[in-house]
Amino acid sequence: MADVTLPLSAVETAGRREAQMAWLLASPAILLMLLFIVLPTIAVIVLGFTDFELGYGSFRFVGLENYAELISDRTFRRSLWNTTVYTAIVTPVSIVLGLCIALLIESEPRGRDFFRTVYFLPVASLLVAMATVWQYLFHPSIGPLNTFLALFGIPGPNWLGASSTVVYGLSIIGIWQSVGFNMVLFLAGLTAIPRELYSAAEVDGVKSSLDRFRLVTWPMLGPTTLFVTTISVINSVKVFETVKTLTEGGPNKASEMLLFTIYQEGFVFLRVGYASAMTVVFLAILVVLMVLQYRFLDRQVHYT
Repeated sequence: MADVTLPLSAVETAGRREAQMAWLLASPAILLMLLFIVLPTIAVIVLGFTDFELGYGSFRFVGLENYAELISDRTFRRSLWNTTVYTAIVTPVSIVLGLCIALLIESEPRGRDFFRTVYFLPVASLLVAMATVWQYLFHPSIGPLNTFLALFGIPGPNWLGASSTVVYGLSIIGIWQSVGFNMVLFLAGLTAIPRELYSAAEVDGVKSSLDRFRLVTWPMLGPTTLFVTTISVINSVKVFETVKTLTEGGPNKASEMLLFTIYQEGFVFLRVGYASAMTVVFLAILVVLMVLQYRFLDRQVHYT
């Protein structure tokens, strides 16, 4: 009995062509992700189990020796602690300030575009170019910040030159960097809230601004807040430019941060294998933070 091949229907043919076109259009992005994200990540993981050093033609697999060295590495532990303190300061403060500024701008239509631009300027500015400004602001004797404190009889510290204050000085810069970006994200979230909800709340007896924020604005900002928190944590943990430009990890490694330590090991001391192990730990910390965030915050988010 001869085989009978039924022709594909027009719908199936169109669907197949659409799928082929989708893969064709997505192939450049997939190729770039493989070349610049997936393959480098695999390479870093593999190199973390080696003693590879730049300039040497050969290397050997050392298993978990690099990770065992990390446990006893005082510099790594110090950078991990400094990064934790920096993140714990910058993340919540920048989120709260960004939200407050967004609420103020949203409530006042006059000059809205001007203030959006002003507060977003730190995001667009080059931090390396701003280093001289911040060094002047934090100068222990002629800096405006210490001059202001002196008006109240408060002795100003050496913000970037003392081990006890350098992390706090860097945190102030980090907050200055992050507030504008968080503000823009919160403004987008506020714009997306239906105005009818406020009218309905007013009909139900919600009169004060605080109650409107607590019962309407804050719950509806749940997805935006979750996204802002995630981005803020990532940006805080991967701080590098301020440390490299202003302190070089000093004084006495008091401002050593994870990315700066990885940079030092990989590109100054040329210990690529050891730096790769640090990078794997760094990525693992980010993944754990993201999982914890979504585990605890996503439950409180109201999606519309």
